[in-house]
Amino acid sequence: MQADFAVELGRDDDTLEMPWEAPDGILRYYDLKREPEALAHIEEATRWMELREFLIAVNAQASMLESAKCDAWSTSALNPEEEIFGVPWKFGSYVDLLISDPTVRFSFEKHETFLKHLTGLLKVVPEIPASAEFCLRRCFYHEGETVREGYYVTLYIFGFGGDESHARKQWGIALKLVSAAITQLSSRHLAL
Repeated sequence: MQADFAVELGRDDDTLEMPWEAPDGILRYYDLKREPEALAHIEEATRWMELREFLIAVNAQASMLESAKCDAWSTSALNPEEEIFGVPWKFGSYVDLLISDPTVRFSFEKHETFLKHLTGLLKVVPEIPASAEFCLRRCFYHEGETVREGYYVTLYIFGFGGDESHARKQWGIALKLVSAAITQLSSRHLAL
């Protein structure tokens, strides 16, 4: 599995407001770490069991992370760098992740250290047609009347296959591998 991370802190790069809510108010942030029953409100988690299992694991009390947003999709439109897998389909998702410890959310160095450890673990897993990219980005945490600038991580994870079904299977395996790596780092507190 290919695994890497990037830092995206430029003025035009994506950011996240926490907590967030869509302008129409229909989609919004659910605190799955403290209210796991709210998973029933996450449409993507009801459509894709693999993503549901990942969200349960990443929001577990033992995990050092929690989720903020997610989505999943399939496509036959590959980027040039994805053509190395030699197959026409990919199934992918993104999950925005926050470090649960509020004192760490504002440390660039600790986020970077965490991502180095995480991608290091993933680079030694068995080779499968899948990729995981972590993007370190700026997050604006609303705390009452104040807003503090910190960080979050977007995980993009893709499985590749000869058809949509096989791509989804590889995506599900990749989600389990990332979940296992997060669990390992969380249990040993190696990341920070």
